Amino acid sequence: MTNSIAEIEDAGCIFIIGSNTTACHPLIARRVYRAKEKGAKLIVADPRRIQLSRFADVAVQHRLGSDVALLNGMMHLIIANGWQAADYIQERTEDYAELEKTVREYTPEKVAAITGVSVDDIQHMAEIYATNSPAALLYAMGITQHTTGVDNVKSCCNLAMLCGNVGVAGGGVNPLRGQNNVQGACDMGGLPNVYSGYQLVNDIKSNEKFAKAWGRPLPDKPGLPVTAMIPAMLEGKLKALYVIGENPKLSDPDRNHLNHALEKLDFLLVQDIFLSETAQAADVVLAACSMAEKEGTFTNTERRCMRIRKAIDPLADTLPDWQILCRLSSALGYEMNYADPEAIFNEMAALTPSYAGMTYARLGLDGLQWPCPNADHPGTPYLHRHQFARGKGKFHAIGFLEPAELPDDEFPYFLTTGRMFAHFHTGTMTRISPNLNVEQTTGYVEIHPDDALAEEIRDGDMLTIASRRGEMEAPARITPTVRPGTLFLPMHFGENPTNILTSAEALDPIAKIPEFKVSAVKIRKFSEQMGKIPEETGAADPVEADAAAGSR
Repeated sequence: MTNSIAEIEDAGCIFIIGSNTTACHPLIARRVYRAKEKGAKLIVADPRRIQLSRFADVAVQHRLGSDVALLNGMMHLIIANGWQAADYIQERTEDYAELEKTVREYTPEKVAAITGVSVDDIQHMAEIYATNSPAALLYAMGITQHTTGVDNVKSCCNLAMLCGNVGVAGGGVNPLRGQNNVQGACDMGGLPNVYSGYQLVNDIKSNEKFAKAWGRPLPDKPGLPVTAMIPAMLEGKLKALYVIGENPKLSDPDRNHLNHALEKLDFLLVQDIFLSETAQAADVVLAACSMAEKEGTFTNTERRCMRIRKAIDPLADTLPDWQILCRLSSALGYEMNYADPEAIFNEMAALTPSYAGMTYARLGLDGLQWPCPNADHPGTPYLHRHQFARGKGKFHAIGFLEPAELPDDEFPYFLTTGRMFAHFHTGTMTRISPNLNVEQTTGYVEIHPDDALAEEIRDGDMLTIASRRGEMEAPARITPTVRPGTLFLPMHFGENPTNILTSAEALDPIAKIPEFKVSAVKIRKFSEQMGKIPEETGAADPVEADAAAGSR
């Protein structure tokens, strides 16, 4: 996030796109509600009707994969009405002329035809966002898990800069991370092309700095992203895989393709706290302990690095991840002898400019937000206050591109995937919790009443959903939450594995992320009625279920 979570409450406008915030980030959603109580305007754009749609000043359900067109349409109207922040654009940005030229083509009528959003709603969205400063834009994987994911994010940045909402308190472009330490993992170099603090592997100075610190020459070529590892397995170029705290058998796309790739490996090593679907296929499993059993730090979605403190000793023969990694490294010939996690943190801070001013003592109870470059620095609540990190903010002229796979005569429905409130990611932890699992014990497929009527489907009918890659079964949940022609599947259920249907070939060309959010599918009924599925918190509509959960 460019800004802080607390600042959301003080925004004049909050624009949420591609985030089911109450279900996936409920504590941040509370800030949205508080802002609304203080008079903030709320815009929601999501292909599904989410809980926050009820409280929005304008809420739209745009067609899957049409985010760039919708954002360009808003910018077209902002410029046409003179609502852009002209002085800010002149002083703090560059390449505005190219953006203006591109969005000029995205008239409200053209955008309405692409997105399915009415001209009146597009105009209303543009006016609210542009005239209620500061405006905070929140997004999540609903806009990133596309072949145009990078384009979508850049378009969000374009909109924010156009109205002067970057570098101001209460504004910004704010991605809501999908798990508690995703930001921290990236910050620490958990990407194939960087060391900690996003220092490039192929930068000579960065490479030399880390090689000196670790006493070994280091590769100067980036490694493989996950989506490139699978073809490498199939080609015999990648022979062993080490999976830490991840469950690709349920979370990675095109499960049949992935299983075939995993079978080609000579060795699969999994390190986890529970025996996930992936761990069950491993040659060796290393038993890690949970966050309650170890010391260390997490860095959350607002760039806040916080200490975690051990509540109990590790159970049975489990170990903290850092100890497992140190023992494995030493066994492989590179001695890692750290006294404790604090020693590791101090080494990291010494090598990472954005964390250089942090120590365990300074983190205290509340943590610090990077960049925190020296011991006197208080941390940074919001980025780009005086100028952008690159000097001037760059506008990107981006045109709309269709998703890689569209419905046709054989596969007439859009499919999108995501999360629901009671479960987390692949259910490795939440589905073994009786209190959470009782909320929803099985997968389901949401289908609009119009489509259900056309297909002669009743609520609870067991359906087969098929794509070009495979098929799976799930009971029907008839709901107006989804658009006509669009189906939704939650990703948490191993017995209803959504990732059989999604594509491993449709990737964003830059980020290499799969297009989990758009697939083309067909459906058919089983001949046998399976009965109605258990309802979340007793509500047929998952929006109702989210509302019930939020009231507890």
